Amino acid sequence: MKETFTNNLEIAMDWLYKQGGFLTVGNMGNANTMTISWGSIGYMWRKPMFIALVREERYTNEFLKDGDTYTVSIPYGDTLKDALKICGSTSGRNTNKEKRANIKFISGKEINTPVIYGCNKYYECKIILKQPIDLDKLNEKDKEIFYKDGNTKHILYFGEIISEYENN
Repeated sequence: MKETFTNNLEIAMDWLYKQGGFLTVGNMGNANTMTISWGSIGYMWRKPMFIALVREERYTNEFLKDGDTYTVSIPYGDTLKDALKICGSTSGRNTNKEKRANIKFISGKEINTPVIYGCNKYYECKIILKQPIDLDKLNEKDKEIFYKDGNTKHILYFGEIISEYENN
């Protein structure tokens, strides 16, 4: 990795929190993306990591269960705001999100999973651990907020950041 994952990290995380980013799975011939606004970046096992959370029932999770990579594309500003809304509220099972959200998948630099054209920050990740959340060990307050009404639990995908870059 030529650059450190901390380049403009605060800006990227601020936009991820405020408006979201695209978590993309698959390959150029068969890709899916969804909107995320949760995630964590840091070091684990002496490697830079992006930890993404995906609910069990999401179509994206079907790719992640059997796959070994994902990308995160974060736009700064509101140019892709509508696309983020569509990709966060529409399943890719029966909808071509690339067409519906008017986005374009483009090749990543280091892995086969594409990134979203027009974003400002990109993370390409290789999955090294897949871990379901144990709801019995989650505090009651957060369990009530995020998992009430039969909401399914999240799977945590620990992705080693293989490549990180910006498009200004």
